[in-house]
Amino acid sequence: MNISTRRSVTQAWRDFLRLESAGGVLLVIAAVVALLLANSPLAGLYNQVLNLKFTVTIEGFGVSKPLLLWINDGLMAVFFLLVGLELKREVVDGQLSSPDQIALPAMAAVGGLVVPALIYYVINRGNSEGLNGWAIPTATDIAFALAILSLLGSRVPASLKIFLTTIAIFDDLAAIIIIAMFYSADMSTSSLAMAGTGVAVLFILNRFGVQSLAAYLITGIFIWLFVLKSGVHATLAGIMVAIFIPLKGCEDHSPSRHLEHILHPWVAYGVLPLFAFANAGVSFFGVSSEAVFGTVSMGILLGLFFGKQVGVLGMTALAVGLGFAKKPEGSTWAMLYGIALLCGVGFTMSLFIGSLAFEHGGFSQGVAVKIGVISGSVLSAFCGWLVLHLSLPKTR
Repeated sequence: MNISTRRSVTQAWRDFLRLESAGGVLLVIAAVVALLLANSPLAGLYNQVLNLKFTVTIEGFGVSKPLLLWINDGLMAVFFLLVGLELKREVVDGQLSSPDQIALPAMAAVGGLVVPALIYYVINRGNSEGLNGWAIPTATDIAFALAILSLLGSRVPASLKIFLTTIAIFDDLAAIIIIAMFYSADMSTSSLAMAGTGVAVLFILNRFGVQSLAAYLITGIFIWLFVLKSGVHATLAGIMVAIFIPLKGCEDHSPSRHLEHILHPWVAYGVLPLFAFANAGVSFFGVSSEAVFGTVSMGILLGLFFGKQVGVLGMTALAVGLGFAKKPEGSTWAMLYGIALLCGVGFTMSLFIGSLAFEHGGFSQGVAVKIGVISGSVLSAFCGWLVLHLSLPKTR
């Protein structure tokens, strides 16, 4: 990697971290507003707006869904398109391109996936419906977590930000695999075949070096429609499109990097806050003790707060102790503990996986999921900030 490339990658990281932190603040505001509305006289209006049905039809073929599902199935596909572009860039020439760079965050991410899932399983082993939510506490919300880090300013070493971001990237990759394998059902072979035709078109466009983003995005919309009809979750269409958009272009023009640059502000300042606003609004009027203290909510809370910190810090200590990796430059074990706590901020991704986990049962556990995710994420965020505040140098 030459000097100019290294500088551009470093600048890209700085821009990414700065943007995601600002977006995380909006994310928190949107969630708080949703909670206030859901517990105010405007609760009825809030729910009516989310249940407004919108229909798009072309020659008898179309989609009709309430606004909430347009956000969860449509806008979140854009989010996953961005995630796919980021993953592709990191694998080719970023933080995931070198084995010595990925060993520590990869092992930490595995711990942060396995331990929360085990805790949730143990708590819900007698609840057959509740077991569907085992993946909910495995997620990390990078925007929210980086927003917490941003509160500490320049006291946070860049190495810690990169460590947290890379763990979250692995978490996103795991979420993609989990959604594809465990939360897709009643698949339509004819719709999958049509979606497969769209993927074949993407392959041909990539193979012949087509640089037009419009060609890829129009094909992507076609794929999204048929993936939505197929029973496989529609957000995975975003990943499929990202895989084939060229990362290398003619005359230093990269369609993939250009699209990533365009999407970042829309996702950080629009898609994710809107998702939080639509999904975080839980009414506490008449909430049963089962929803608050039941196995689903407690499994999520304990999985996010205890499972994440134990899994991430435990695997980090194991990797460093066995000599597989070194601690991030300028970090201490107290700082790494704070980062492990911030990994328990599941929020957006946990709410999203929760909506998939119980959607076939009419989302009967919706309130329990929201209570578990919000309480676990807030507890992790506060404790992570406190530990880092006490362990970081006072000035930098």
